[in-house]
Amino acid sequence: MVEALRLVGDEKVLEVGTGYGYQTALLAGLAAEVWSVELWPDMTEAAREALAGRGITNVRLAVGDGTLGLPAQAQFDAIVVSAAFPAVPEPLEEQLVPGGRLVQPIGPGGAEEVILFVKKGTELEPEQNLTGAYFVRLYGEHGYAL
Repeated sequence: MVEALRLVGDEKVLEVGTGYGYQTALLAGLAAEVWSVELWPDMTEAAREALAGRGITNVRLAVGDGTLGLPAQAQFDAIVVSAAFPAVPEPLEEQLVPGGRLVQPIGPGGAEEVILFVKKGTELEPEQNLTGAYFVRLYGEHGYAL
């Protein structure tokens, strides 16, 4: 998923689903600025401690509904969603720059296809089916209800 974003080092990236921060750390090494939003406060705190322990300083963590993205921080060059839903949440599509890339598992959660999307003009278009996968569900206002 990270490789498919084709990061070159100067991007501003949004990660939806921080988890414990492993993927966040990878993104931090490949992009200029990473914003990551996680629904669960305890996971966010664990990620914060792990990232600080590694001296990673170009990441900002937020607790909240990832399906809303982070409108105050938009626009993003790339977005990676680490949870499954049958469609890309509209706020994420809106927060992606033209030409930007978004990777998300598309499906019900537990059996989906990871898809690379590219924003062409104002439309988000699927570009490549990356792999089959098994992800947790994406919860939030533009995802599954809690």
